[in-house]
Amino acid sequence: MFALIHEMRARIIKSPAFSGDKVMGAILFERTMDGEIDGVPTAAYLWEKRGVVPFLKVDKGLADSANGVKVMKPMPELDALLERAVAKGVFGTKMRSVIDAADRDGVNAVVDQQFEVGNQILGHGLVPIIEPEVTISISDKAQAEDLLLAAIAKQLDALPADKQVMLKLTLPETANHYKPLVDHPRCMRVVALSGGYSREEANDRLSRNTGVIASFSRALTEGLSARQSDDEFNATLAATIDSIFQASRAG
Repeated sequence: MFALIHEMRARIIKSPAFSGDKVMGAILFERTMDGEIDGVPTAAYLWEKRGVVPFLKVDKGLADSANGVKVMKPMPELDALLERAVAKGVFGTKMRSVIDAADRDGVNAVVDQQFEVGNQILGHGLVPIIEPEVTISISDKAQAEDLLLAAIAKQLDALPADKQVMLKLTLPETANHYKPLVDHPRCMRVVALSGGYSREEANDRLSRNTGVIASFSRALTEGLSARQSDDEFNATLAATIDSIFQASRAG
């Protein structure tokens, strides 16, 4: 099963449209990082052959829900994984938590944990992508986003002046809600996750948020199939990447 998954990921990476012209970075799973494409380690292939910056997903999944959120499970072997990532030429990392309710204690717990681990990652010379995903279907999504903005801003203010993180956030209910984070000197980039929105809706929401660019996974692979011919696959992916690229530029 993993071989088939890796084959599909490699097919995307090797597609002519998947290049640094319109794609800035790619997030790899650990086993993908440990694999190769045409005999070249995946992270090296991304940067050297495609001009795309490699990131690594480092979290081990979500803990049980408490206070309306799911924090990350413990990562006791994180330091060893980060050392391997550095050795393989990875630039940064990504880790995901989930917010299912506008609960102040829960949101603070998510953000506090994200930045605690983020500081550990910074210590290895890597750039962490902080990802506290707000579930798009909850009734109090806008209120959760207010709490999240305040919690993240507080943590960014506390970072050393020579450190920066990236933020990966659900597209907000109010356009430019996260603009203060986009403009924060400790924030390298704010990227948006598609979060279950269709690509059309995700692009529309993205285009209304100044300075935010896409970090779509589900929306990126929408319409792709292993059964497609190379021409069909590449054409579909090229159209998708261009639409996401234009939405990112519009903001």
